[in-house]
Amino acid sequence: MAQKALVLFILCLLFKMVQNDCRLQSVKMKGITLEGDIIIGGLFPVHSSNVYPMINFRDTPASVQCEVFRLRSYRWALGMIFAVEEINKNSELLPNISLGYWIYDSCYALSRVLLGTTWMLTGKEFPVPNYACRSNVPTAAIIGDSSSSMTIPMARILSLYHFPQISYGASVPILSDKIQFPSFLRTIPSDNFQSVILAQLVVCFGWTWVGILASDNDYGQTGSQILHAELVRNGICLAFLETIPALYSKVKIQHILEVIQTSSATAIIIFSIESVLLPLMEEISMHDIQGKVWIGSEAWSTSPSLSRKDLLTTLTGSIGLAIPRGDMPGFKEFIYNINPSILTRDIYVNLFWETAFACRWNSSKLYQNPKQNEIDSNVKLCTGKEKLEDLNIPFFDVFNVRYTFNVYKAMYVAAQALSDILSCKDQNKEFANKSCNHISDMKQWQLFHYMKNVNVLNQEVYYDENGNPPAKYDIINWQLGSDGAVSYVMVGNFHYLENDGWRLLINISSIIWNGNSTKVPVSVCREHCHVGFRKSTRQGQPSCCFDCIACSPGEIANQTDSTECLKCPEDQWPSDTKERCVIKTTEFLSYEDSLGRTLAAVSIALSLIPLIILVIFVRHSRKPLVRASNRQLSCLLLCTLMMCILCSLIFIGRPRKVTCAVQQSTFGVIFALCLSCVLAKTIMVLIAFSATDPQSCLHSWTGYRVPYFVIIVGVKVQVTICGLWVAMSPPFVALNTKVLKEKIVIECVDGSTVGFWCMMGYIGFLAFVCFVLAFIARKLPDAFNEAKYITFSIVVFLSVWVSFIPAYFSTKGKYMVALEIFAILASSVGMLGCIFFPKCYIIFLRPDLNTKSNIRGR
Repeated sequence: MAQKALVLFILCLLFKMVQNDCRLQSVKMKGITLEGDIIIGGLFPVHSSNVYPMINFRDTPASVQCEVFRLRSYRWALGMIFAVEEINKNSELLPNISLGYWIYDSCYALSRVLLGTTWMLTGKEFPVPNYACRSNVPTAAIIGDSSSSMTIPMARILSLYHFPQISYGASVPILSDKIQFPSFLRTIPSDNFQSVILAQLVVCFGWTWVGILASDNDYGQTGSQILHAELVRNGICLAFLETIPALYSKVKIQHILEVIQTSSATAIIIFSIESVLLPLMEEISMHDIQGKVWIGSEAWSTSPSLSRKDLLTTLTGSIGLAIPRGDMPGFKEFIYNINPSILTRDIYVNLFWETAFACRWNSSKLYQNPKQNEIDSNVKLCTGKEKLEDLNIPFFDVFNVRYTFNVYKAMYVAAQALSDILSCKDQNKEFANKSCNHISDMKQWQLFHYMKNVNVLNQEVYYDENGNPPAKYDIINWQLGSDGAVSYVMVGNFHYLENDGWRLLINISSIIWNGNSTKVPVSVCREHCHVGFRKSTRQGQPSCCFDCIACSPGEIANQTDSTECLKCPEDQWPSDTKERCVIKTTEFLSYEDSLGRTLAAVSIALSLIPLIILVIFVRHSRKPLVRASNRQLSCLLLCTLMMCILCSLIFIGRPRKVTCAVQQSTFGVIFALCLSCVLAKTIMVLIAFSATDPQSCLHSWTGYRVPYFVIIVGVKVQVTICGLWVAMSPPFVALNTKVLKEKIVIECVDGSTVGFWCMMGYIGFLAFVCFVLAFIARKLPDAFNEAKYITFSIVVFLSVWVSFIPAYFSTKGKYMVALEIFAILASSVGMLGCIFFPKCYIIFLRPDLNTKSNIRGR
């Protein structure tokens, strides 16, 4: 052993002699150090750097300037120091071994992260890559960094040497890849779980239209892509996905502001680190953008730098994820004992003092940035006698520590692994040499074997095969306290166990949203489609952006946001709201219906007219006018016209088998009888005037046989047609569900269309023959020529029924029957008026014309 130590010592001396010639040009490193038997490295962004020096390659390149001191990150470093002191006081964990630390300020700058990593590996103020000379004091592990973007390059370097690394803040899923990062562990869950929670929160609040803002680094880009996929999987649409520039760009920030202002999305998820998000939030607050709900990832949801009073108007009511709080007994007393006169090795304690008490030390040796050396005359000087107990800042809220507790856990992971490897726990089973290691012989890759298998802090920390701890998150709500300061109120939590799956609990009623409202804001591209409407996606837009279109007649939508309407059965029809199908109401022309009652009353009233005229003709049967008009045929025609008017009553009432079978046949036969009578009268007029010559042979046709023969033949043909129709394919009752979609029409179906049109055609044929004969006889010489009036009556009859045909086919339901009744009444009254009203006029008003001489004329 002594020989090995001597050889190592000689090698280090030789390295020191030649290092000035071998090492690359680098910056002299400074950090907080404590020597011990074993060193643990730590990288913390104690400062943030927003300014990167311009390099012109004419002067010595300047290093990155660390500008803004960060109290929160400084507390992380103090958490590591506290854990080291606590472990060193524990005689059971690492007996007779003291831990030391090298802590370096990474400044949120990649170049400083890499410098700090090589400094810890090398062990020299001027780091030399690929060399390590730290005598017999090994560096066991490095804790850091806080952000994924800084941790990934750091992890690639450490993976070359299989050097153990434990990050307390890097959450990108790629770090779980043990091929690329074989020696990496972390005390923060992977973003895979964070994306699941954020998506489930959106689902829980009923939001379907959200925007995403992601920082331009590995953390933001990877996390936002996983989140996007998870949102899509849950049926949530993305309004926008914008990248926040890592380096401030006014043009890009203005573009993001325009997108936020013009977007209808209320909920906006921000996957970013706080240093990148801060400039954007300052601009949003300056433009007073209200009405948005900010959902935060764990990287900024508890950030003190974002909980400034000038940003609270914008960010109050935000929902965020936070890594669980932890208990660090004695930490409060530890940080209250901070004092520049005590912590002389802490190069940042003076900066902490200045930031906490808003004072300045009268010294120019504290700052790397020359601009900070200038002392403002308006700022008081620090004395070192100020009392930390008088401060009321989040720095001292040790009951709300989250990242600090992650650092604390990381230290215990390293300490427990060191304890296991030095106590030969399972040594013979695990390593090839089957021997216990001394500190000087300990290999870092051996230590990593124990680190990934530890269970520390009452099993709060353990790892899966990818080096990830159990996924636990608190769900917090930014609420304003009575003092005007923000408080992170826990409103839920998330827990994932490999065997039990994930569990999300949230108390929505305890959330106070922006504007001091307890009502969950709405974030949808389009409000829900209510029952009776279906969704119709807008062309070229996400599925969450749609129009609500009323269901077509006969269809319903019984659920909100239905994508299609359901067709009702034929005997049913949608309700007024189109949310359910109801049984269709039946429709037919009934006597209870106002239209049916009116038509029935009109029919009965009109039927009295031919009856009255018949009585008049009977009473004046011996008058020349009545005798000249063939009183027997006239009386028969009047009776027939009365039956034509009354036959319309058959069409009123609920259709039944018997009424359907007889109504059209009755109508056809009665009208055939009526027209046969008119035809007989017309023929008799022609015969009467043609038989005036004594030598004419038509004298034998002037009796009663011809008209009755015409009537019998005319009616018999129609009876034959109707008989065959009823016998072969009679009309029947049918329930028509198609003619009126909202009702069931009970109607009589013709049965045989040919039979119906033969019946109607025959009536038309009789009317046409009457018209032709009457038209021929219209100018026969006589003072009272009845053929003129018959011609007019047939014209009226034909006009009514020719108009009826197209109107009949254009109407539906009970109105079709009403139209047929109207045609029956109109044609009947038209014939009655044209033929008999002139006669009544002469009988009552011009009796002087009712003489034999006047009737015969010449």
